[in-house]
Amino acid sequence: MVATRDTSHRRQQISELVRQHGSVQVSSLAQQFGVSLQTVRKDLRYLSERGVMARAYGGGIDSGAVGPAPAAEPHYEAKRTAYLDEKRRIGVRAAAMVQPGDTIAIDSGTTSMQLAEALPDIDLTVVTNDFGVLTVLSPKTRINLVMLGGELRRKNMAFYGGLTVEALDALHVDLLFLGVDGFDLERGITTHYEPEAMLNRKMVEAARAVVAITDSSKFGKVCLHRIIPVSGLDALITDTGAPAEVADACRALGVDLQLA
Repeated sequence: MVATRDTSHRRQQISELVRQHGSVQVSSLAQQFGVSLQTVRKDLRYLSERGVMARAYGGGIDSGAVGPAPAAEPHYEAKRTAYLDEKRRIGVRAAAMVQPGDTIAIDSGTTSMQLAEALPDIDLTVVTNDFGVLTVLSPKTRINLVMLGGELRRKNMAFYGGLTVEALDALHVDLLFLGVDGFDLERGITTHYEPEAMLNRKMVEAARAVVAITDSSKFGKVCLHRIIPVSGLDALITDTGAPAEVADACRALGVDLQLA
């Protein structure tokens, strides 16, 4: 009887984790609850059969995010060249928010690189995990660079892992410029890669204000791993192709929408 109650309670907790974060992983659940991988897989199968969630490789995703399937991650070079004019304008608008003396965090991404290009060489501290951002900012000698180390993920040329997350524990930043893989009004801000979602949530905790920077092609897309809800943003910088419902939602949520 105790084992049955434990199983029911665990599955309720897993259901809540799925609703909160949009996805869960077998390995992390097994560690969190102190059970075997096989037990967790049984739990996920049970929950998916009842429509609570949908199975995904290595874990599960909130069933509300399945409808089309989660977006696939494009190749890095394809992302780097797509919507380049829009990303440049967004980068310039984002750079205009930065004041001398600020400490800012710049998330990984091709739009983030355009922000780095647009930043003036002023007294500024930039925290980043993105190799491309580091490369762009290195010649700007008045900018103090703080690189978050870890393991290089070549698929998007950024660093992730436990060391990367731990490096943020003692840091506080004025602004976080958050790149976006998926932006959905119901599912929130999402990404393809679980360690990136974990790092981004840590960045959000360290920031006084969070600014999403994304071209309008990301609206309506849902990736496997949720970072934060749209209500967690202070500002959104995008291009003029943003749907009217995004603008309406930003006004309703008090998010400062800036069109570049």
